[in-house]
Amino acid sequence: MRTKKDYLQETIQHIDIKNFNVVPLVESFKGMAFQARNLYRAADIYDRMLKDEKCSIILCLAGSLFSAGLKNVVVDMVRNKMVDAIVSTGAIIVDQDFFEGLGFKHYIGTPFVDDNELRELHIDRIYDTYIDEDELRICDMTIADICETLEKRPYSSREFIWEMGKYLHNKGKNPDSVVYAAYEHNVPIFVPAFSDCSAGFGFVHHQWHNPVKNVSVDSAKDFLELTKIKLEAYETGILMIGGGVPKNFTQDVVVAADVLDKEVPMHKYAIQLTVADERDGALSGSTLKEASSWGKVDTAYEQMVFGEATVTMPLVIGYAYHKCGWKNRRKREFQKLFLK
Repeated sequence: MRTKKDYLQETIQHIDIKNFNVVPLVESFKGMAFQARNLYRAADIYDRMLKDEKCSIILCLAGSLFSAGLKNVVVDMVRNKMVDAIVSTGAIIVDQDFFEGLGFKHYIGTPFVDDNELRELHIDRIYDTYIDEDELRICDMTIADICETLEKRPYSSREFIWEMGKYLHNKGKNPDSVVYAAYEHNVPIFVPAFSDCSAGFGFVHHQWHNPVKNVSVDSAKDFLELTKIKLEAYETGILMIGGGVPKNFTQDVVVAADVLDKEVPMHKYAIQLTVADERDGALSGSTLKEASSWGKVDTAYEQMVFGEATVTMPLVIGYAYHKCGWKNRRKREFQKLFLK
């Protein structure tokens, strides 16, 4: 039988979009067809967002993105004013990003393996990627430890993730973390389903040992805070990688503002990079044109790209990075709305 060390040898390498000027490649897609042309249009719309002085940008993340090598793409987006708020699944922010901020790694693996053997060795598999389960438990308990330092009350996920950034600022071992970069640059991060990840295990541990008075997460407060950002920003663009809860949550703030009798426009720009199909009626694959029927997304600048994110995301973000529209953007620092 192989040992854990035999499996966990070669680490996932995060792509650096700064090293590759993909502008000529992506612009050549303009004259092609199918998803190549769609990807060019998505990249061009994102570049327009960055150059639109009135537009604030919300990035939505779903899927196993950071474990696959895309973490530093988002780190660079935060550091270079290419995103103003992030809405994500918990696994990306906690199990993948905060996990690496603590100094742990993801490893290159294979789907052609005995998963029973992996389980016995405490190795978790995400398709062709491995994670050390024992290290993931440390990540779980670090969340529990953070809970113990805080006032016992309900928090929005944004508030708690800001505390995670503070923890990495003081005790982190890898500065290339989205949670840490967002903490430094006042970019709020929301995880609407925060318990559905390593954070959930930390909260279970904390609340089990503090049954009367404890730290909890208020998802309604998340919704209210992101709505406040929409009201402050007014004009917005959304860049969605994957679908699921982050996609719906972010689109819904337009309707939430209307419920509050506040008039705001639909999201002016919208891009989604996805492999989901629209034919089953599920949200992840529903088109942006469909979202327009709900009063959420304008159709003037919208583009779906059907392709896997490890290929499409570096091309779209890399194109906009090397077009340099971000250089003249002002920082929104929406985190400061809640630090008063």
